[in-house]
Amino acid sequence: MTTASDTAEPRRVRFPTAFTILFGLIVLVAALTWFIPAGQYERVANPALDREVPVAGTYTETESNPQGVVEVIMAPIAGLYDPATNQGNAIDIALFVLVIGGFIGVVASTGAINAGIGNAMKRLEGREKWMIPALMALFAFGGTTYGMAEETLAFYMLLMPVMIAARFDAVTAVATILLGAGVGVLGSTVNAFATVIASDAAGIPFTQGIVLRLVILGLCWIACVVYVMRYAERVRLDPTTSLVYDRKADNEAHFLSGREEGAIEFTTLHKIVLAIFALTFVVMIWGVLAGGWWMGEMTGLFLASAILTGLIARPGEEKFVDAFVNGARDLLGVALIIGLARGIVVIMDAGKITDTILHWAELSVADLGEVAFINVMYWLQVLMSFFVPSSSGLAVLSMPIMAPVADFAGVGRDLVVTAYQSANGLVNLINPTFAVVMGALAIGRVPYERWLRFMWPLLLILTVIIMACLSIAVLVT
Repeated sequence: MTTASDTAEPRRVRFPTAFTILFGLIVLVAALTWFIPAGQYERVANPALDREVPVAGTYTETESNPQGVVEVIMAPIAGLYDPATNQGNAIDIALFVLVIGGFIGVVASTGAINAGIGNAMKRLEGREKWMIPALMALFAFGGTTYGMAEETLAFYMLLMPVMIAARFDAVTAVATILLGAGVGVLGSTVNAFATVIASDAAGIPFTQGIVLRLVILGLCWIACVVYVMRYAERVRLDPTTSLVYDRKADNEAHFLSGREEGAIEFTTLHKIVLAIFALTFVVMIWGVLAGGWWMGEMTGLFLASAILTGLIARPGEEKFVDAFVNGARDLLGVALIIGLARGIVVIMDAGKITDTILHWAELSVADLGEVAFINVMYWLQVLMSFFVPSSSGLAVLSMPIMAPVADFAGVGRDLVVTAYQSANGLVNLINPTFAVVMGALAIGRVPYERWLRFMWPLLLILTVIIMACLSIAVLVT
């Protein structure tokens, strides 16, 4: 006889949420501080970098400082704001995200976003997929020139509904932004937060090696664009092939709420609100590139734009506040994830194992041939990037040690810089310790394991491109 249990569908195993993954990594790194010897390099002030840098050959073991239960609990809090040093860590990014949410909530409450999407879809009918290379080129430009990363968080709520309305999915939208900016950082040319800092720390002009970086940028950008466009077109033709097909209805309800095809007139008010919306992003990019802005100024910009939108749309004080608060609440989880991601680095530094890992890397490349050296160097930078996702932080930490080692292997220091930035850029496309990745996936409602399923073939392709370019460059120089 057949029972209900015989006919029931097998229970689907749920992958842990981003919160669980990140907290688990905090626990794991804390456990490592009990086994990895503590140590540190001597550091000297570098006026050009305006910070202290480690000195090669000065590593010594120090008294261990294993991290326990209390430190694990405090790590996410210190990741947002460290009361011991009175120094902000990620609170500025978290606040930026919340204010962006409020701004988007105010703009959405006017109906301008839904009306604009409807109008855009009519104009793009049959040509939707060409948004992908155009947008990825713009984001790649931002990545290669000034290291566009945290700033991209402002664009997800803008692009998500457009991509979903175009019959793509959330993965396509996230990939367009995250891979666009990420491949630009991977192939940084004049990026002050990666190439320039690393070159200064290595003692070479940042223009040295720029041709190789342009080649890597071009090849990797083409690979990413083709990969994303093929996936997007497959999803458009057959929605069941989407990696987030089970969330299709929920995502459409979330990102396209209140939108009915052809039901919203695109009014003059909508056009004015969207003009303010677009101008806000233009001003933000100008501020970062030319005005010396960072999170505080960008946050203030979005707050001012929200207020200006409210004054023009005149929804009333109560409705304006409700729209802003509800929009911020939608991104509260993203803000908390940013603190968790930074908490991993807090534990490593407090446990004094960061320099030990760097020292092991220094020893592992000794006495290698030129081609082997540059490829091992690349993989060492891949490993260290998981623990130190910050491009500037990893540059200052590793270049003063690794660049002099390259002299003994007969490898140019510019190749070491290129290996570092390529590895760091590649890892930060999937790195769970990188707040931008976890924040983007949270905004896009893409589970982390689905993102890994989407990314692993592309990671292999990019790795082959990078390693081939580095190896050929070593042989021809």
